[in-house]
Amino acid sequence: MNGYLQSLVIRLSSGIGSWPEEKIKRHADYFLDLQQEDGGFAGREGESDLYYSAFAIRSLAVLGELHGDSAKQAGDFLTNQLRRTVPLVDLLSFLFAGFQLQAASGHDVFANMPTGWQSSVLQMLEQLRRDDGGYAKSTQGNMGSTYQTFLVILAYELLGQSIPRPELAVQFLNSQKSGDGAFREVRVGKRSSTNPTAAAIASLIILDSISEETAQATVDFLCDMQTLEGGIRANTRIPVADLLSTFTGLLTLQDLGAASEVDLKAMQEFATQLRTDQGGFRGALLDPGHDVEYSFYGLGTEALISGLL
Repeated sequence: MNGYLQSLVIRLSSGIGSWPEEKIKRHADYFLDLQQEDGGFAGREGESDLYYSAFAIRSLAVLGELHGDSAKQAGDFLTNQLRRTVPLVDLLSFLFAGFQLQAASGHDVFANMPTGWQSSVLQMLEQLRRDDGGYAKSTQGNMGSTYQTFLVILAYELLGQSIPRPELAVQFLNSQKSGDGAFREVRVGKRSSTNPTAAAIASLIILDSISEETAQATVDFLCDMQTLEGGIRANTRIPVADLLSTFTGLLTLQDLGAASEVDLKAMQEFATQLRTDQGGFRGALLDPGHDVEYSFYGLGTEALISGLL
């Protein structure tokens, strides 16, 4: 595992390294307690699935707790997915989880894959490429998605490759800018949002194609998205902050060397308010529940702030 995702793991692990052992254990126990009998992890209801399992595996990895029986069980879950036909929409979650597990615990779920499987995966991903230069969310989609393009770029990076015709992806990403300097998810989107903006900036950084003008416009937009609650909201029409937007927004500001331009203390307090006694996180102040996905965002937000402060 290398590149952007590995750099992120190192950043988060570094921030968590300053935490007391009791805090680390409480967060780790939260995820471990939610591991299912099949080794996977579920959302707020239902059975284990790849999407939520990938978030739990990444969380345990940055906490330094992805080892032993829990890692083996997670590996067994991922291996069992290979015996099924993994939908293209779940393929990226499988790759992210598998490479993270391998990097953290040495458990190689790819060991018994047939020769040339990486090429087959890349061919499947290219089925999502569209004439606008981006990658669609599914084979039925007729236009590129900013976030899906980011995920595909990460998948290529994990497999030690670069996307074909990267200049077309750069052109697509830049076409997703709106009047406020931030980015939309799809071409027909009416307004920009924090999360597509984070995906676009990360993609442009990986592709080494970000301009100073784009970087500054993004910083200005994200700073404006911080609310009185302390967190970052998704877009200008949503009045409340959430952990997903807070994490991706702060990560982007850090990538651009501008994390000090938001109120980090207020952001830290926002994340703290969303932390449950069990060690997980709610998604927003009005969210009554918690799950492994938002707990990853909460963990990540607190880890980034710990590293910055």
